[in-house]
Amino acid sequence: MSTRVENINKEIIEWAIIRNGNSLKDFYSENTNVEKWIKGEKFPTVKQLEDFTHKVHVPFGYMFLQKPPEENIPLPFFRTANNQATNKVSLNVFHTIQIIQDRQNWLTEYLQELDFPNLEFVGKFNVNDSYNTIVDDIRNTLKLEVNWATKHNTWEEALDFITHQIEDAGIIVTYNGIVGTNTRRPIDVNECRGFVLVDKKAPFLFVNAADAKAAQIFTLIHELAHVWLGESAGFDNQNLIPADDPIEKLCDQVAAEFLVPQTYLIEKWKTTQDFKYLSRIFKVSQIVVARRALDLKLINKTDFLNFYNQYIQEVKDKKDSQDSGGNFYFTARKRVSLRFASFVNNAVKENKLLYREAYKLTNLKGDTYNKFVTEYLFR
Repeated sequence: MSTRVENINKEIIEWAIIRNGNSLKDFYSENTNVEKWIKGEKFPTVKQLEDFTHKVHVPFGYMFLQKPPEENIPLPFFRTANNQATNKVSLNVFHTIQIIQDRQNWLTEYLQELDFPNLEFVGKFNVNDSYNTIVDDIRNTLKLEVNWATKHNTWEEALDFITHQIEDAGIIVTYNGIVGTNTRRPIDVNECRGFVLVDKKAPFLFVNAADAKAAQIFTLIHELAHVWLGESAGFDNQNLIPADDPIEKLCDQVAAEFLVPQTYLIEKWKTTQDFKYLSRIFKVSQIVVARRALDLKLINKTDFLNFYNQYIQEVKDKKDSQDSGGNFYFTARKRVSLRFASFVNNAVKENKLLYREAYKLTNLKGDTYNKFVTEYLFR
């Protein structure tokens, strides 16, 4: 006979359902047994209660708490629309932050054991510094010339290159549009374009891969500026426009100048205002060029938003062929980060990390993990 759990807490059950983004009415209509638990008409078996926790994505132990736990994220999350930060996000974003934080906690401890020095550029500047000064220091640190992007054939290649340079400097960069590897748990771009967890030894940048590739490079450099300012944050950056916050605005200025230097754009603008042509010169997408033109008051906000919405819609209509399908292991390289995966692989080889811990840190298990580290990690 199956063991039944009689000491369930109605408040915890309903908190878990709502926390998962469901309405109680809809959830009960689809899960009549759970409603009977609430009414005291039935008691769940241990297996049924475990199945429930998996469905609503909470630890099994939570079911026996006296009251719902306080769950706050370790960084401010900025919204463009209401111009204020919050520490409340959806469950999918919350769990993604937890995944990245767990990776950062492990890596920081591992690097300390290896006597890795702190990264000198983390928190080197503050909100009172000039965005031009910060941009110059980022370029110097990443060993880039002002016109670095022109050496690449496309802006997609430029994005791959700058990601590599950032990781070489000691920063972990991850691209993912879902929670871990769970395709049924997408991360809504309207809520989260990305976030950054700043640390002296192992800063982590997260870019929402569900976003149009055309916008990802702007998010990436915006996050990079946060590292130089020593400030963790998350953001939705609706229409590539930051929240009304001094640090957010400064990071935005850094990203704009880094990707499309003012002097060069103004010079080119004298001969052409064709965003498509300018995007080929600067090796960024057309919306990034348009965003920079808005900064420099070469176009007004209405014109920018009209162009932005039209461009993004065209990308959606084409279904952004680069995001469809693809090789799982090449996708994993971006979801995990080659730099992070290399540290995990080294720790396993040195017997400083168990395989089961490596599986958890990378969201890759068994043969999948082994194939990834042996065939795809160093390509």
